[in-house]
Amino acid sequence: MPLHRLRADPRGGAAGRRTTVRRTGGRSAGGQQPVSVCFRPERLEEAIELLADPATGAIPIAGCTDLLVQWHSRRERPNAVLDLLGIEALRGIEERDGALEIGACTSFRTIGESERVLRHAPALAEIAGTIGAWQIQNRATIGGNIANASPAGDSLPVLLALGAELVLAGPAGERTVAYEAFHTGYRQTALEPGELIARVRIPLAGEHAFGAVHKVGTRCAQAISKVIVALGCDRPGGRLTGVRIGAGSVAPTPVRLRETEALLEGQIPDADLAERAGACAAGEVQPIDDVRSTARYRRWVLGRLVRRMVLDAAGRRVP
Repeated sequence: MPLHRLRADPRGGAAGRRTTVRRTGGRSAGGQQPVSVCFRPERLEEAIELLADPATGAIPIAGCTDLLVQWHSRRERPNAVLDLLGIEALRGIEERDGALEIGACTSFRTIGESERVLRHAPALAEIAGTIGAWQIQNRATIGGNIANASPAGDSLPVLLALGAELVLAGPAGERTVAYEAFHTGYRQTALEPGELIARVRIPLAGEHAFGAVHKVGTRCAQAISKVIVALGCDRPGGRLTGVRIGAGSVAPTPVRLRETEALLEGQIPDADLAERAGACAAGEVQPIDDVRSTARYRRWVLGRLVRRMVLDAAGRRVP
């Protein structure tokens, strides 16, 4: 049931701050149980209060580009949802305390077109422009991509490569966690009850920063990744330092390729190093066979993409 067809209930919220949208009776055309209540808070504190209240049973939503597809394939849906898009504190891109801060409800279209992101995290801007079609980029949010916890999430390897942190907001206040510690298992996260993702923090790029991202799917657009890999590092004097490589669709969660990082650390990239790094990357993951690809193909592609990124870092163009 599209939420824009639901009418606001004027009874919702203290002093009229909260908009509650309700629907009663029946099922959707596909036979699924419809969402009955949609809370639309305007303040972050109110959203946390609603999320922490077990009586609401609300599931947080933003662009809903993943959740609506998931719900369509199930006969049961949540009874209540918590729409976060109206909360201004969860949107926008700022530079603060040595980091690029991106609100969790910022769309990928906004991220891809942001001058701040293009300057400090160009790989994130690049991948933002490959996520689905324009309609998806206009709706999908970075916080939703993270919270959905898909191992194929397009922005996630980039966040690993950039050393991102997440600011989580909950009943006890805010806490900051390293993004690489956020995904605790397949479709599992470090969010505590009543918490939501408020902001993403990415260190501002230094003078010698280098980043790259490559994605392989069934086609060039609107494709779930078969393999996606991102590299972040510095190149003072052409030597790779602070190397971080994130990979997706090759494990139950997005992962760092630590053995390959160690191989590259402190090295000046050349063709031989690129070949060795590609072989190392292919050997340190355990992907699966599924409907999109085979484990063997994923390992091979990952190795070739890592090779390409190392050659990119060396300033050599490859096909």
